[in-house]
Amino acid sequence: MLRVVAGQHRGQRLAAPRRAGTRPTADRVREALFSILGSLEGAKVLDLYAGSGALGIEALSRGAGEITFVDSDPAAIRAVRANLERIGADGARVFRADALSFLRGAARHGDRWDLVLCDPPYRLAPRLGQALGPLLAPVLSREARIVCESSVKHPLRLDLPVAAERRYGETALVIHTGARDQDEP
Repeated sequence: MLRVVAGQHRGQRLAAPRRAGTRPTADRVREALFSILGSLEGAKVLDLYAGSGALGIEALSRGAGEITFVDSDPAAIRAVRANLERIGADGARVFRADALSFLRGAARHGDRWDLVLCDPPYRLAPRLGQALGPLLAPVLSREARIVCESSVKHPLRLDLPVAAERRYGETALVIHTGARDQDEP
């Protein structure tokens, strides 16, 4: 059973998309991650490779101000929308798009996020790092953090400063900072 771990929507059950390869983040991993992250009050959050939306919904439950979900799979988009409806969340943005294409467009529009949750299919993670890092840089707020979840065996590596690394069984969490120069917007 997938559920919201803490915050305003604590205990709410969430649906996962019915497709091969969907692997929602375990409750204990989400709980540990959000303990590490601390307060999200008012944060703008981007949930890339959203799947069920459990990570983004957990952020929303814990006080995030704005949330954007992105996934290319129609089943995932249906699950995210159903989960948002289930918890009564209004105002979340949901996009069916390839994550890399979405980031290119977001950069052109000047979108910025304080927290990016990046949980791609584990099989794709090793080859995403080189492309993902440069596309994330222009969409990060000054003090942004990027959370990468991947398999210990097939890690997602970004060329960004690492703030914390944790391992939970076969799951690796790496929290990067996207700290920018003070002169940048």
